[in-house]
Amino acid sequence: MHKDSIMKIVLIGSGNVATVLGRLCKQNGHQIIQVMSRHTENAKTLADELGAAYDNYEGKTDLSADIYIVSITDGILFDLNKSFSLGDKLIVHTAGSVSKDVLKDISSRYGILYPFQSLRKEMGHIPQIPLLVDGNDEATTSSIEAFAKTLSPVVKRSTDEERIRLHVAGVVVNNFTNHLYSLAEDYCEKEKLDFSLLFPLIHETTQRMIQYSPKTMQTGPALRNDVFTLDRHLRVLATHPKLKYLYLKITDSIMNP
Repeated sequence: MHKDSIMKIVLIGSGNVATVLGRLCKQNGHQIIQVMSRHTENAKTLADELGAAYDNYEGKTDLSADIYIVSITDGILFDLNKSFSLGDKLIVHTAGSVSKDVLKDISSRYGILYPFQSLRKEMGHIPQIPLLVDGNDEATTSSIEAFAKTLSPVVKRSTDEERIRLHVAGVVVNNFTNHLYSLAEDYCEKEKLDFSLLFPLIHETTQRMIQYSPKTMQTGPALRNDVFTLDRHLRVLATHPKLKYLYLKITDSIMNP
């Protein structure tokens, strides 16, 4: 990276997203100069890893940074202006369902750097992270976009309205499917079945979906209107009411698209 492209960064937040983005920024040649968190000990843990200074929200913000990345829970975002005032410094938040305007009282240059990926600080390897960007004006958006492109090959401009719609889709394909995996694991445990036998099926379905439209790859007894098999499944699920309820609802959705 050209030295003129190196950004000095302050991270506001110390959880999963802040940790992974901090590592990603550092891996790509940027400098984390400060980590700020509500809890000093959490800020220190991440700052020590990234070689940065640290403080809590009551401390002094380093105003020499080029960009301030806010990665905190959505609810706290609305009170951030009580702790930070950055003049014309560039500040972005990473939430999928909160408007960029939540930052308008903190700086005159604000926007979005939304990682459209499930991030955990325990990750041994950082996967490709699509970054959705937006700003309060064209110049700000361009600055955020240029920075994002140093972190990911997949960068897309996205308005608040587009981002919330994508967030809904993300919840369906990630959180909802994970919940189904969790229910299946619980079912297998109770039925004394080996849950790991499902791993190849999960992998194959995911890989197939990447290559083809999921709609064209739908299989199973509901699609075939196989009432005999559906009835047998429901009998098996008689002692698993939560899974049975979802089985019925999803079966109906497949049979009546």
